[in-house]
Amino acid sequence: MKQLVGKRILITGGTGSFGNALLDKLLDLDAELIVFSRDEKKQHDMMVNRLNKNVKYIIGDIRNRMKLSRVFKDVDYIFHAAALKHVPTGENFPEEVIETNVLGIKNVLEAAEECGVKKVVNLSTDKAVYPINAYGMSKALGEKVVAAFEGDTICLSLRYGNVLGSRGSVLPLFLEQISKNKPLTITNPYMTRFLLLLDQAVDLALKCLFDGKSGDLFVIKSPSCEIRTLTEALELHFKRKFEKKTIGIRPGEKMHETLLTSDEVFRSIDLTENNINFVRVPKQKTETEDYFFKGERETRPEPYTSANTIRYNAKQTLELIKQSNLL
Repeated sequence: MKQLVGKRILITGGTGSFGNALLDKLLDLDAELIVFSRDEKKQHDMMVNRLNKNVKYIIGDIRNRMKLSRVFKDVDYIFHAAALKHVPTGENFPEEVIETNVLGIKNVLEAAEECGVKKVVNLSTDKAVYPINAYGMSKALGEKVVAAFEGDTICLSLRYGNVLGSRGSVLPLFLEQISKNKPLTITNPYMTRFLLLLDQAVDLALKCLFDGKSGDLFVIKSPSCEIRTLTEALELHFKRKFEKKTIGIRPGEKMHETLLTSDEVFRSIDLTENNINFVRVPKQKTETEDYFFKGERETRPEPYTSANTIRYNAKQTLELIKQSNLL
């Protein structure tokens, strides 16, 4: 963390779950922290909760290239978390998702290069892998924009799965339904999703900042659980059964998510730090480089999915939920 002392660190979309957690991690550092986002209300709430802290708040939109060029002056590092993130929103308004998640990141990288920013860490999602919805497609293109960028600013991506308790995720919805004695609405009981603590995402984002090279992709290898296991974990905690209502899979949703394609698994370097399992996938050096027929290996490995990763039972899932301080 000494590398950040005296530096200016900006978080786009900084009023979200990741931005709040990163600020809490860095507040005691002698560094200037900047939250850049469109949401006035969330910025106000953050200011109230962090009075007298060295944080600057700027209202703005990553679609506005000229504004970014002004805001990024003298910034050392950027965590790019701004995005339209809800799958149904993307299905209904794909053109808006393109404007923010694809063209917006292009604006961020170009403005960062113009202003001499040292490094940009782009936050991505498992939905970018084999995407079937507009949100996932936009994040996949965003990763490609980052990987293809050429300039003095180092640009790389961090991809991770479902963060427990993040805005729009299923766990806060279940807890709200429990508090109101309503049935738990389940898309499909056998659907699987990755399980990740927000602190782990923040720690690996900082690892990317310190060690990442241009074009790198870092991926957190998370465990997963079935949706029915998540409800069983809550029943263990509250010591009672809940009524459940199956509502079916929404447009753009998958039964299982993927964090690494078979190609990426083959090229990945497995690493562990602070009990976090993750991989680094270096940028492919040439268009013709073939990773699948080197040495004796002749078959492609399996992709890394929420169906074939370590699957948590109800007790393990409950313990992870408790670690997230949601219960």
